[in-house]
Amino acid sequence: MVSLGSTSGLRIADEELRGSLQRAGAEVALVTVPPPAQAPTLMLTDLGWSLSARRCLRNELARMREHAPRATIYSSTTAALLWPAPGAVRFDAPSAGNRRGRHGLWQRPLERRRLRRATLLLPWSEGAVGESPRGARRPGDTLVLPVPVEPSGPPRVRDIAAITYAANPTKKGLDRVLAAWRGARREGEELLVTGAGEEQLRRAGLLAGAEQGVRVTGPLAPTDYRELLRRARVFVCAPRREDYGIAQLEALVDGCLLVSTPAPGPYAALPIARTLDSRLIADDLAGALRVALDEPRPGYAERALEALTPFRRASCDRLVAEEVLPRLLA
Repeated sequence: MVSLGSTSGLRIADEELRGSLQRAGAEVALVTVPPPAQAPTLMLTDLGWSLSARRCLRNELARMREHAPRATIYSSTTAALLWPAPGAVRFDAPSAGNRRGRHGLWQRPLERRRLRRATLLLPWSEGAVGESPRGARRPGDTLVLPVPVEPSGPPRVRDIAAITYAANPTKKGLDRVLAAWRGARREGEELLVTGAGEEQLRRAGLLAGAEQGVRVTGPLAPTDYRELLRRARVFVCAPRREDYGIAQLEALVDGCLLVSTPAPGPYAALPIARTLDSRLIADDLAGALRVALDEPRPGYAERALEALTPFRRASCDRLVAEEVLPRLLA
């Protein structure tokens, strides 16, 4: 497996897939690609990651010459762009969807060719299939494989009004979340902002100083972050685009109500959240927040767990053992 791991979500997804493959009986070598030097544009950033992925895989294959792998999985289309040999491609969203216009001038045509030559396509969601280039869609060689989510522990007292995750604050729409919170908040309620530090948010122009009812935790260890989810009543977000949304799925599986604006992209939690309570998915984020805090639907958390059955580890393990691994080794 060639893992870029450029975000915590990608790292979680790769570790989960490695675990599923190992539980199915496979031996898995994870090639972790170090980040390239920072670049001023997305085109150059993707080029740096692609070159680094090719170099790391070539070095690993040379080291494993006597025990060559029977299959290779490129985790993301970026990891596959400059591949030394075809393999399976797993992706949350294609460049055709998240590298529009000048941001993907060289990536999109090359991605089309790589997806056509891949031995197997493993998109995270049906939405990712829908965003794939038409000429690269191969129904017979495509298996939707979600990233598993599991409850992180026993329920806690819900003593936190709302929480949001803002590791990429502009893309995650933190400005819109903060504006909605200012309009919706009542005395004694607090919003936790996780995944980014105060200094980063100030440099981005999102925080001018201390803000009443807002606490910035900075980046947290996964166990600490998930514990906060089990204490929060609401997870709120307003992404400008969502390539999958692991944070929202984790919030749902840990019992939070999901309040979100609609967003473009293969946003896996969005249809689930609409089914659970459509009042909480709205452009009027402040109004949806108040509905969630004042009028929560009974049984929301239990219904969320049931809706997330296809995303649970047992379901994904079964899919990997019965469908993915046999096709990889065919």
